[in-house]
Amino acid sequence: MISKMARMLPRPRIPLALAASVAALSFALCSCAQPDGVPAGDRAAAAAAADGGAPRMTQQSLNSRPRDQLRRGGTLNWAIDQFSGQWNPLHTDGSEASTNDVMKSLLPTFWRSDAGGTQTPNPAYLRDVRTETRQGRQVVVWTLNPKAHWSDGKPITWRDLQATWQALNGTDDAYKPSNTSGFDQVESVTRGADDFQAVMVFKEPFSDWQAMFNNAGNAPLLPAEYISGPEQFNTAFKGRIPVTAGPFKLERLDPAARTVTVVADPDWWGDKPMLDRIVFKAIDTGAMPDAFARGEVDFYNNGPNAAGYKKIQETPGAEVRKAGGPNLRHIVLNGRNPLLTDARVRQALFRALDRSEITRTDLAGLDWPYVPMNNHFLVPGQHGYQDNSDGLSRFDPQAAAQQLDEAGWKAGPAGVRIREGKELALRFVVPTGNQVAANESTLVTRMLGQVGVKVTVQAVPAADFFDKYVYKHDFDLTAFALLGTPFPATGSTSTFQQDAGGNYAQVGSKALDKAMADAARADTPDAATEAINRADAEAWEVAGMVPLYQRPAIYGVRKNVANLGAPGLSDFVYENIGLLK
Repeated sequence: MISKMARMLPRPRIPLALAASVAALSFALCSCAQPDGVPAGDRAAAAAAADGGAPRMTQQSLNSRPRDQLRRGGTLNWAIDQFSGQWNPLHTDGSEASTNDVMKSLLPTFWRSDAGGTQTPNPAYLRDVRTETRQGRQVVVWTLNPKAHWSDGKPITWRDLQATWQALNGTDDAYKPSNTSGFDQVESVTRGADDFQAVMVFKEPFSDWQAMFNNAGNAPLLPAEYISGPEQFNTAFKGRIPVTAGPFKLERLDPAARTVTVVADPDWWGDKPMLDRIVFKAIDTGAMPDAFARGEVDFYNNGPNAAGYKKIQETPGAEVRKAGGPNLRHIVLNGRNPLLTDARVRQALFRALDRSEITRTDLAGLDWPYVPMNNHFLVPGQHGYQDNSDGLSRFDPQAAAQQLDEAGWKAGPAGVRIREGKELALRFVVPTGNQVAANESTLVTRMLGQVGVKVTVQAVPAADFFDKYVYKHDFDLTAFALLGTPFPATGSTSTFQQDAGGNYAQVGSKALDKAMADAARADTPDAATEAINRADAEAWEVAGMVPLYQRPAIYGVRKNVANLGAPGLSDFVYENIGLLK
């Protein structure tokens, strides 16, 4: 019998715990309204908080229904924004929302996250999990379900946990993980009473241990056979999905059509999937609303797309499912660009951006509060949220100009600042067909131009945006969304930690690393919140990522689709997604 190990996470102002997605954000990348009647089982979505109209942390809008109200069978067409070249979601090149959407149907997750972010063990994989203290060390004992196995017939054992830890613990630079948080705190993973028990010993306390082997934390379990060395970890899932162990299995990976088709696995030992098949279709973000209206897809992440929002409302048999959550939209500065290595220059760019205007124009027409985010880790309305920017969050072009002067960038004859004969000229990379990014690049070009910074916009194919530009740091400025999860501090570490694979700004500091580590090992919500706000102050100081606003979670869904939509802090239970009778 499974023991319930539900640790209550830090709370926002309504009784929900946070995330991407936090008290700090566990992030996946994304380039990317409640219906009039809220279905039974769906609890509140984006309510306005008392402080400035900011949306509160919310629960979900999923059209939640019990399995006996669903019919067996059917195909769901699900739009994703990238066809990945790397299907290992733990690899630095696989940490994007589209990859996770696919792989969460195929890989083990030891936990289920509810609408409040509380974690309970998934009995399909765990018979028991417990924490204890041995000789002053934190120990987690994982007891696996012996029925659980990989699609090649091999059982899931303690060795899979050990191999995943070895790949993610950060001791071997040849591995390229997206995040090492928590796993780098583990001293050993050894065999327990038998092959179906793993004993994990920590070097120092780690409060978010439930983020391990957890789809909600973007950290599923991978098979030892395919990740037992750096070469395997980095390449075994490159362009292919060699093995699965979820309610669905791979039927076809089609790079030409940019589709991934998964089918219900007849050998799955848990609750049988209600659907026969899910077809994940990679579609440019800007083309998703029309594809949805034409009936080519049944579900897509609309995000802050006002035209798409209206189109969902006008599409027969469709509805908007909307919730708040720990997701954010941001602008990234490449701190290793020779023009941007000086933190004073990056801070000046922060001050030159009118984030209120960007937020207002991005979110126009969405019935969503125009509230800029003044914290890198906590969203407005969440417990502990505060502005730690020391003035960097304020639009102040005069201060920006003065700071650029102090950094040696003087006004040139053509209105562009010059230092040592070089212009302060930057390239803003955006994906084609993304109206939000296009709006941001237009505004940023004007705003930075007013302080003498020349910006050139480079529109690149949406299918190449992450793989060829973001992951390779081939930009000076860019913008995308970060989607959060229910885990304070842990998942955001790679976004801000020095030299981490997910640190796209490529800037950081020892003080920032320490503050995030303090948050991860905090033993109370108040201690975690204090450390997170300390980390946020350091994030403003290093000035690599400009937070814009809490990204609305807005999805277009067919009305007859159940248990799918805006999840809030919960995770999708793929075997329960289905069509109403």
